[in-house]
Amino acid sequence: MAGETPDIIAMERTGTGKGAARQARRDNLVPGVVYGGGSDPVTINLPYNELLKKLKAGRFLATLFNLKVEGHEDVRVICRSVQRDVVKDLPTHVDFMRLRRTSRVSLYIPVEIAGEEESPGLKAGGVLTMVRPEVELRCTAGDIPEKIVGDISSLEIGDTLTISMVDLPKGTRPTIDRDFVIANIQAPSGLASQKDDEEDVAPDEVPSTEMGPPDGEGNEEA
Repeated sequence: MAGETPDIIAMERTGTGKGAARQARRDNLVPGVVYGGGSDPVTINLPYNELLKKLKAGRFLATLFNLKVEGHEDVRVICRSVQRDVVKDLPTHVDFMRLRRTSRVSLYIPVEIAGEEESPGLKAGGVLTMVRPEVELRCTAGDIPEKIVGDISSLEIGDTLTISMVDLPKGTRPTIDRDFVIANIQAPSGLASQKDDEEDVAPDEVPSTEMGPPDGEGNEEA
């Protein structure tokens, strides 16, 4: 996410506890807290409608924000959790962590697939299966990538796209220390089931040269 850091506006919440949080929700605000960065935690309220817009825009948990709170210096933060109503799935509380641009964080970054039109495996009727639509990466807070791109233009049926085949931004690395699979190209279900049928032949269909002659045949009298 190199480039301009988006603002997020909040106001300091004077009260604490469940009573103050309930009052904030009645006022169409979402309570939250900002912590970390070597400073004391600050309780805040965020305008409900503005927060909902940012949540619907996507990548809220992977975006570095410039938090503006009246009476406090602007600080860069990243959201660590959004609590939601179990019935309505609407935000009820937000936790932010203070960061410096040089701070390193682990975030899930979406994977974009390129080269689908050129892939010989897909042209042959193969099916692209995403094993990891998002990959957890370790990166600096000031250079969070919006996405990573995996190229499948040369993949055949049965081939896999692994993390080592993806060009990652400088200074970024996966949190998993092995070459894991991101996607693969599988045979069409009809072709796969046909292959299974050919392999699973019933025993009584298999001729055997080791079987003796039928009863009553080929036995000479002593």
